[in-house]
Amino acid sequence: MNPTTVLAATLAAVFVAFGTAKLLAVASMQTRAAHVGFSVGAFRRIGALEVAGAVGLLAGAYVPLLRAVAAIGLLLLLTGAVITHLRNGDGIKAAAPALFLAILLSILVVIEIRVWDDVVSGFLQDRLLTWAAPDC
Repeated sequence: MNPTTVLAATLAAVFVAFGTAKLLAVASMQTRAAHVGFSVGAFRRIGALEVAGAVGLLAGAYVPLLRAVAAIGLLLLLTGAVITHLRNGDGIKAAAPALFLAILLSILVVIEIRVWDDVVSGFLQDRLLTWAAPDC
């Protein structure tokens, strides 16, 4: 396994765990939802998005662009989480897990975009060379 796959699988496991807890409305998640002013239904929708993002991270092994898109979606969720914690007066300590996951997701996005850029650049170069110097 390459490091990108390990990172994506680890992040997927984390988001499946947290997302499932939100979907099942585990007591600790209900308390967190109430603390930040969300209904249990809203927290369940967030949990569904987290699980969907985790599936996208894993599916990215077969559809490379999907991993980057899923990671960006999860980054948007985490940005909302950090903003919510800070607006709620929870401080940086409460936002730290979201910030840590956001850093890891950012690393994954950069890696995936670079890989995608290499693939597209190689494809375009092949096409341009074929067009510029056709077989005679």
